[in-house]
Amino acid sequence: MTSHATTAPATTDTPMIVMESVEKWYGGFKALTGINLSVRAGEKIVLCGPSGSGKSTLIRCINHLEAYEKGAIRVGGIALGDDSSTIDAVRREVGMVFQNFNLFPHLTVMQNCTLAPMRTLRQSRKEAEATARRLLDRVKILEQADKYPAQLSGGQQQRVAIARALCMGPKVMLFDEPTSALDPEMVKEVLDTMVALAEEGMTMICVTHEMGFARQVADRVIFMASGEIVEEAPPEIFFSKPSHVRTKQFLGEILRGH
Repeated sequence: MTSHATTAPATTDTPMIVMESVEKWYGGFKALTGINLSVRAGEKIVLCGPSGSGKSTLIRCINHLEAYEKGAIRVGGIALGDDSSTIDAVRREVGMVFQNFNLFPHLTVMQNCTLAPMRTLRQSRKEAEATARRLLDRVKILEQADKYPAQLSGGQQQRVAIARALCMGPKVMLFDEPTSALDPEMVKEVLDTMVALAEEGMTMICVTHEMGFARQVADRVIFMASGEIVEEAPPEIFFSKPSHVRTKQFLGEILRGH
């Protein structure tokens, strides 16, 4: 079996992700209201907003880690339904990196990276390991391939998590606050890895409070509050001329914190 490509095409007008009037409840609490979002292939989106604004819920709906009650989602032209076949098809297109790494503690770095390609993509061990070595080298952590997660720093574990997601050859990468669990001195190594990935043309949606990263990488910055998209703009406009009062308040608070 030929290995999957790991670099997405440059930005085009082709919608890679489309969310139409998506709504999500947790019991009586409405977590998402009328979410409309279109992300082109190769586009880099940063989602920001206060805690509880729906950012993580939004990206978790894209690969059906969270079910949504109303609306429609399409990824790479695949309409996401409740049936396992479309969910699996979408998840093969989407890589996800979580706040807390989610590595298997009983597996080595190499085993973490090769498990899913061998089981899901039916790759041979030789092929899966060759891809893993290439991607671990790409995130500058190949020398740790035979170690277990507990032997690595937080920043190293997160770079392994990124390499593991890339081993599946995704067309889209979702990042859910990938640096928030890290010590400050480890944040840069993870952000540098993400910047390099963005520069190679990967379609990305990143939930983060790292506004320097947003300025450097994002094609659009989206501000959410109370489960709604309040404002979206290119970073040069978003940071210099935000139009909504809630956006201005949020930026004032977060930039003061930095």
